[in-house]
Amino acid sequence: MGAAGVPNLLLQMMVRASNAVGYTSYPDNVVQHFITQAAREGIDLFRVFDSLNGVDNMRVAIDAVRGTGALCEAAMCYTGDLFDAARPKWNLRYYIDLARQLEKAGAQILGIKDMAGVCRPRAARALVEALRGEIGLPIHFDTHDTSGIAAASVLAAIDAGADAVYGALDAMSGLTSQPNLSAMASALAGSALDPGLDPDILQSLSRYWEVVRRSYAPFEADMRAGTAEVYRHEMPGPQYTNLRAQARGMGLEHRWDEICQRYAEVNLLFGDLVKITPTSTAVADMALCMVANGLSRDDVLDPARDLAFPKSVVSLFRGEVGAPPEGFPADLQRKVLKGQPVIYGRAAAQLPAADLAAKRRELEATLRRPVSERDLSSWLLFPALFLEYARHRERFGDVSMLPTSAFLYGLREGEEIEVEVAPGRKHVIGLLARTDPDADGFVTLFATVDGQLQMLRLATPAATVQGARAQAQDGNPSHVSAGLAGTVVAVGVRAGQVVARGETLLAIEAMKMETHIIAERDARVAEVYVAPGDAVGPRDLLILLS
Repeated sequence: MGAAGVPNLLLQMMVRASNAVGYTSYPDNVVQHFITQAAREGIDLFRVFDSLNGVDNMRVAIDAVRGTGALCEAAMCYTGDLFDAARPKWNLRYYIDLARQLEKAGAQILGIKDMAGVCRPRAARALVEALRGEIGLPIHFDTHDTSGIAAASVLAAIDAGADAVYGALDAMSGLTSQPNLSAMASALAGSALDPGLDPDILQSLSRYWEVVRRSYAPFEADMRAGTAEVYRHEMPGPQYTNLRAQARGMGLEHRWDEICQRYAEVNLLFGDLVKITPTSTAVADMALCMVANGLSRDDVLDPARDLAFPKSVVSLFRGEVGAPPEGFPADLQRKVLKGQPVIYGRAAAQLPAADLAAKRRELEATLRRPVSERDLSSWLLFPALFLEYARHRERFGDVSMLPTSAFLYGLREGEEIEVEVAPGRKHVIGLLARTDPDADGFVTLFATVDGQLQMLRLATPAATVQGARAQAQDGNPSHVSAGLAGTVVAVGVRAGQVVARGETLLAIEAMKMETHIIAERDARVAEVYVAPGDAVGPRDLLILLS
């Protein structure tokens, strides 16, 4: 259906400046191509921001948005506290200067993006009042409700002159989402700032999303109330939910408090950053790495101790997404990079323009079919993910018409669903019964498609996991294990190879975080027990050193 199905609604999206919607810098013409396709698909308003508030990084995206005729909101990311004398870099003057630069760069709307929900009511009022007196743009205030009092900040911003704010429907509001839209509208009802929203319509919409939300319960953070802890760790709202799931996938959820503490420590180790994707990803990956490997702050800083830093951390310190005005801590940067060159200036400016015509031919050769501009743009931004999606689509077709519960959880025995695969063309699919897994880990399903019995033999996760691996012995310097559950993505050594202390042995990916396992001493590789693609557990013996 796309934007054509809702022609009277203003659709908006966020663009991470030269990072587009990815985690690294892209050539300028790739970002421009993406924005052009998004505008053609119906995006009316682009919120452009940079993870380090780098205005130079934002200019290409701002110009591209303006060139499409869409609206451009340039957002400055808020962090710290205006009134915290211990962190003076995030003071009122900083944000006013930044706002002036964004206005000169061509912004049509100024956004205040408080992704962690740490802009307290007093700060929200002071910031909006100051900006209102300095710039001529409409001001949009956006915050998250992780603390539980974000509605007070939104109301303070409105009272100070904000032109637009975010809120979420009752059933989708609070916690790491935005504050309750209906409650804020009710608070303003009858005043000069009454937004005029119909409470009955808001409640009917909320009831619909309340039902939808239940299908996604496993993806939510185990969080029952707001927490002022967010003022300590300053974790962005969306990341809080994702990182909790990431910790769960790595078997570290029971150490969540320690992860939050390490997150705050890492932020200061890295120089007190604006934390939003992709900078927040690097901070979170390092925090998880420290917890999973029992590393302290002193271990990270110790110049004599070799560490395998997460890929995202290396990328950050190289300058692949830019650099803060004062740079990164020099000693830690040298340790992280291990001699790799630093990128100075705007990283995207040093990337050659992509040959879009040649890239199109390459993608068409890979997929063996014509590709659309949307396909090309998706592949340029996410090569591996797009190919995975394309192959899934080729194998299974368009699964978007499946009911959410059936897609996520499968059918229960005796359950039947109706699927419309094309206008006027429907199939009735049911599951009669399933067998227990056999000795090889396969099950047999007895299903019906339009009343016709079908038998399918499918592998369970147990069938795809290799046999039980030997376990690494604690304290044995010859045994190399992962320390976390994940998938082997690269093996850099072979049996008989001599390795030096600090050399990468293999890389493991767990919940989107890539971790390198390094040699802790000079040694010879006796045996390698894994290959790329293998699933491994935290104590599995992966490599034996002699």
